Amino acid sequence: MATIYTETVQTVRHWTDRLFSFTATRNPGFRFISGQFTMIGIKINGKPLLRAYSMASAHHEENLEFFSIKVQDGPLTQHLQKLQPGDELLVGAKATGTLIQHNLLPGKTLYLLGTGTGLAPFASIIKDPDTYEIYDHVVLAHGCREIAELGYGEMVVNRVLEDEFLGEYAQGKLLYYPTVTREPFRNMGRLTNLFDSGKLESDLNLPALNKDSDRVMLCGSPDMLSDLQNMLETRGFVEGNHTHAGHFVIEKAFVEK
Repeated sequence: MATIYTETVQTVRHWTDRLFSFTATRNPGFRFISGQFTMIGIKINGKPLLRAYSMASAHHEENLEFFSIKVQDGPLTQHLQKLQPGDELLVGAKATGTLIQHNLLPGKTLYLLGTGTGLAPFASIIKDPDTYEIYDHVVLAHGCREIAELGYGEMVVNRVLEDEFLGEYAQGKLLYYPTVTREPFRNMGRLTNLFDSGKLESDLNLPALNKDSDRVMLCGSPDMLSDLQNMLETRGFVEGNHTHAGHFVIEKAFVEK
């Protein structure tokens, strides 16, 4: 049986009636690359119940952080959303995932496009100083239905920019683009449409999307992933993986809906 660490929940924050984040201790033996995921969960009736979750913490951080949806009848999330500080959290020892720099060709601008809790691996990536050594610009675009659902992402971005160490790397390079679909907001519309039309790049005063200089990471709803994959491939972008680096990568492991 694969190794499973038993960690302790440290903090829990509920952002909306659908979203929450939490932190936990981290076993010194648990290693991962920023952007990867692992299996986490709790014991139900004495048996471990695990699902794939991206780490929202960077590889160098002492503690683990996760960003989750709440599903009232979800096998795991109906229990996970009731976590309290001091509770046990099971964390798989093996991390994996496609959202890592090794799977991308060299480029100048990195687009991190996420919907909902698909933000989590990108929270990890923008907390990693190595990201800013590689790219001239790092665009974090987060699409949600309502403004309140952007709260976690806004907090992460602000902490990065205000951090005494990370801020020096991120200032001038990290560009945050939140957008919603169901309320009036400064940015409105689906990420797929904003990216496909070029409005996202234009709003950030960046050049039009170009496979020679731009790299893209995708994490979110199946429809969003399919639409943007088709758009990128139509423009000549090639998907990367652990064997061959490409112009874009997709995370295809989903937390339960």
